[in-house]
Amino acid sequence: MIAPAPAGPTDAGLRWRRVHPVTPFVRGWAAIVAVLVIGSQQVLDDVAGLLRAAGEIGGLWWIVLLVVVAFVGIVFGYAALAWRMTAYAVDDDAAHLRKGILFRQQRHARLDRLQAVDVRQPLLARLFGLAELRLEVAGGSDSGVAIGFLKESEAQRLRADLLARAAGVKAARRTTAPVEPVETTPSSVETAAPVETSSASVEPVEATHGVSTLRPAEEDGSATAGRAPSDGDDDDLDAPPEAPERQVYEVPPSRLLRSLLRLPGLWLSVLLLVGLGVAVALTRNFGILVSAAPAVLGVGGYMFQRFAGEFGFRAALSPDGIRLRHGLLETRAQTIPPGRVQAVSLTQGPWWRGPDWWRVRVNVAGYGVGEGGNAESQSVLLPVGPRSEALTALWLVLPDLEAGDADETLALLDEALTGDARTDRWFVTSPHRARLLDPWSWRRNGYAVTGRALLARGGRFVRRLEVVPHERTQSLGLDQGPWQRRRHLASVALHSTPGPISPAVHHLDADEAARLLGEQSVRARAARAHAGPERWMEGPR
Repeated sequence: MIAPAPAGPTDAGLRWRRVHPVTPFVRGWAAIVAVLVIGSQQVLDDVAGLLRAAGEIGGLWWIVLLVVVAFVGIVFGYAALAWRMTAYAVDDDAAHLRKGILFRQQRHARLDRLQAVDVRQPLLARLFGLAELRLEVAGGSDSGVAIGFLKESEAQRLRADLLARAAGVKAARRTTAPVEPVETTPSSVETAAPVETSSASVEPVEATHGVSTLRPAEEDGSATAGRAPSDGDDDDLDAPPEAPERQVYEVPPSRLLRSLLRLPGLWLSVLLLVGLGVAVALTRNFGILVSAAPAVLGVGGYMFQRFAGEFGFRAALSPDGIRLRHGLLETRAQTIPPGRVQAVSLTQGPWWRGPDWWRVRVNVAGYGVGEGGNAESQSVLLPVGPRSEALTALWLVLPDLEAGDADETLALLDEALTGDARTDRWFVTSPHRARLLDPWSWRRNGYAVTGRALLARGGRFVRRLEVVPHERTQSLGLDQGPWQRRRHLASVALHSTPGPISPAVHHLDADEAARLLGEQSVRARAARAHAGPERWMEGPR
């Protein structure tokens, strides 16, 4: 029997809990299958050779059985040890994760730096009814913490608890059923410090443009009512009930499929295949198709990955933030707390002009790095939708993006999406001498400023609008190449967290670019000084 680990300097008051026992298999099934296939082929080849050499048939099959049993035993033994060495804990300040057999890791995700909470269900995990909870925090590469796999209901409860703690609401504690500590190393028993009880809860409050804001419930003793009951596990948390949500928009699969069929890359690939077919018919050389197979598979894989990743896309609004659900094979439920979006972009390709479709993406700290190809689907706020839905998605992030009354705000956004220098009212655009450096879109390049954010516009064939809240401006840069210096031009870059959006205003007059740099620095500093607390349910200190 493995005894619990001694309490370290960071363990006071923590109750460590285990993940689901099948977690190692869900995470490593691909490696297990690959080893089984390769190992079985090698063993069968060796045994077949021995049988042919000895002239015996069936005499050595016990070797195959012995090898299989030994391999299964090693796999199950490693999985059991990995499970016993993996545990997580949550307190009011951070989520903690321990894992590793030879090389031990203990990671902490500060809840006041929490950027997003995702509930991820790969296909195999869905078969077992499991889910992984991934916490994205503000930090460098690989700063997220993945807790899993857990039962889906347990993951949802833990998600609600983490969001409540991140908002500044402490979870109530039960005192009737003590939690059995997790056993990790042969040493002394870990003891838990007493914890305080809090009765805070959450109430949604309607705000402008139908966007919910947050406030603590009245501390009248009724706030603890309605909390999710325990399911009999060793969890000592009376987690807050999941906040109600209101669905804002949904992307039908037919619209998503039609939008993918309108992508220029798909039709270029079709034309390439037609050309290759003609070349094969004329030359009778089928090797041409073999050489083109990687490109075709790459395009097909990208199209399927995008369709599967954005299938069933839904966005809802709740007091704990923006909730996004999507996925065909692997489902993902994302929750982005209020104020965590660093930048927003709206883009429209030339073949989306007819139905006036737009794609909305965001920069969120932690989403730009990590999960490889999944980072693209993670950063999508609206895969494809009409202009009204695109503006709704923008208002989800910036409900107070006003430039006067509502009509003026809509006029500003229309100018930002489709206007140019000949009709502009609010935007400062590139001067006429920039046409030699950017002959196609120099009239579109420009910026406008509201009390809440800076809007950067550009692109003629692929229209783009990038919106950066003033308080989320990380830093600013002034770029001026040799040709720009000759024509007294410069570009201003607004540095954001890693992600699909790199906000910039190109080819401004050099004096105008310098003025924008100075004024935006002042606006960003003032906005950060008046920004709300990182724990948005707590009042100003």
